[in-house]
Amino acid sequence: MSMGARVLGGDAAEWAGRWLVALQFGLLAFMGGRAWVTLPILDTAAVALLTGSAGMAIWTLAVNRPGNFNIRPTPRSGGTLVTGGPYRWIRHPMYTSVLLGAAGAAVMSHQVLDVLLWFALLVVLGAKALIEERALTLRFPGYQDYKTQTTRFVPWLV
Repeated sequence: MSMGARVLGGDAAEWAGRWLVALQFGLLAFMGGRAWVTLPILDTAAVALLTGSAGMAIWTLAVNRPGNFNIRPTPRSGGTLVTGGPYRWIRHPMYTSVLLGAAGAAVMSHQVLDVLLWFALLVVLGAKALIEERALTLRFPGYQDYKTQTTRFVPWLV
């Protein structure tokens, strides 16, 4: 049983994590498809958001190698707590990257539906982050202190 499953009891966290990952990728695919239709209409805000998203993702993966990385909100066995690079300010920089990219897609589409889909994605990633943070708090003794020094997604905001 994973650490996350013990946090919520039984296999609840594992199943919740899988559903949240499925929702996350479903929302991203839907938003990406909608943005793709409007691809020729790139504007400065969309380009800035997409560039920021790519930059954050690359920086995050450079600091937190894929062997330590997990798309589900449960820490990998043998994983380490990373607090450098973007993790110095943001507990979930990859989620931040995903939100920036989705915001870029929403800006590209110029549709209210995509803004609502972005907020749905924010809720999904927020739920994933809560599950993950509970598991990390149990797994790493210094995680609670680390949480007080960082923000969940966007420095100084969320």
